[in-house]
Amino acid sequence: MTGSLKTRIKSVSLIFACGTALFSDGYANGIIGSVNTLLTRTYGKEALARHNYSTVVNSLGFAGTVVGMLLFGYLSDKVGRKFGMMSAAGIVVVFSCLSAASSGANGSVGGLLSMLSAMRFFLGIGVGAEYPCGSVSASEQSEEPGINRRAWHRWLGLSTIVMLVFGFSIAAFIPLVLYWIFGPNHLPVIWRLSLGLGAVPALAVFLWRLNMDEPVRYKKDSMRNARIPYNLVFRRYGGQLAAISIIWFLFDIIIELTAMLNDVFGIYSSTVLNNITGGSTDLAIIFGWNVVINLLYVPGALLGAFVVDYLGPKNTLASISIIGLVLQAIVGCFMSGFYSQLTKHIAAFSLLYGLFLSFGEFGAGLCTFILASKACPTAIRGQFFGAAAASGKVGAFIGIWIFPPIIKAFGGSESLRGNTGPFWIGSGLALLNAVIALCFIHPLTANGIIQEDQKFREYLEAHGYDTSQMGLADNHDLLTIVDHDSAVQDKKGDLEEDNGLVI
Repeated sequence: MTGSLKTRIKSVSLIFACGTALFSDGYANGIIGSVNTLLTRTYGKEALARHNYSTVVNSLGFAGTVVGMLLFGYLSDKVGRKFGMMSAAGIVVVFSCLSAASSGANGSVGGLLSMLSAMRFFLGIGVGAEYPCGSVSASEQSEEPGINRRAWHRWLGLSTIVMLVFGFSIAAFIPLVLYWIFGPNHLPVIWRLSLGLGAVPALAVFLWRLNMDEPVRYKKDSMRNARIPYNLVFRRYGGQLAAISIIWFLFDIIIELTAMLNDVFGIYSSTVLNNITGGSTDLAIIFGWNVVINLLYVPGALLGAFVVDYLGPKNTLASISIIGLVLQAIVGCFMSGFYSQLTKHIAAFSLLYGLFLSFGEFGAGLCTFILASKACPTAIRGQFFGAAAASGKVGAFIGIWIFPPIIKAFGGSESLRGNTGPFWIGSGLALLNAVIALCFIHPLTANGIIQEDQKFREYLEAHGYDTSQMGLADNHDLLTIVDHDSAVQDKKGDLEEDNGLVI
């Protein structure tokens, strides 16, 4: 193995060390639905309703995630990427275990549910922290000199959004496997193990990150030891932040509005799932279909990660977002128009539903991650990404609460219009997102992060800001080294484009 290849493999491994922890986000958000189903079977609907459990656990989980995104967005910029990543992984490990150990005084069900809800809040902080810490670091690592510039977005997508949707799939599969092992008479063991196993990938990532250093771009261009001129930052990047945040906000509403098959999450009620399962209450059947549904997210994310770099650096992200959103809208309209026929042919419905979800991940799901992490300078990247990601979580939370009234307004869950309404709305929002991406999103440049950092420095200097305070101590000489290596890499990339993508 040549030294060059070893360097590239090491560079790619660092990208995954930073971004792979988003698997924990997918797992944490995915597993709670199955756990809620198990809790209902174990303690009864009345016990959960009496303590308003469903509302409390969902509200606290989302609140914790938003707090983590915003708080660690700031800490990622002002304290350090590694501090944020290590803290995030550690929080997920601790509170995944504590969630599994939830119990109430003297066996109180109310106490158990209260503790679980509280642990989900703190777990949400760790999960939310991964976005502005791990994803941002993965973005910066993806443009290191050892990475081919024609694979920058691919590696970032594979290490973040693909890991996220893969976490959803594993979260659906784990309860099914545990149910096969322990059977219907040991449901408490199943839900506790399902929650506790979330600590395993987080612990692995924590150990993986121990010997990591801060990304080179952070050492060079951070404002850890300098005052951040927020007035200048908002003047230059406020518009892009607003556009990306709105796209992420609407995309997460679409996901919640159209999650009609996910009755397992305990949030929605749908006649479609009853058609699929024949009204079965067998957990093996319900969990099995949940696995199928969650796997439908994966193809779009994978395809998008491998396509994104081929469309060209200037138009890549806006183009792929628009393509994915328009295709999602078309499929959504088709599903709404032929809903009654499709529900009689479950394979066809599942295929189209899978395309609807995949196109969403192929477009906005993938591109919001890349845009939010590369459309701003290193100095404020954590806060920029954290704010955009938090807007998405707020959209998801709103989607949960507006879903029942929408169903009711369209005629109720027992009517044809009630079940098709969310797909019409989801399709409309997807088209709106496509318009926003077309009109307001600035395509990334070929030189990505490095060029944006240079432009930001020039902008600050033009407004009288002393840029000599930027960067970490004893690392000001990185500018010449990094920019020289990047220039060499760009020339190598131009030569390699005709021979296909390499690492």
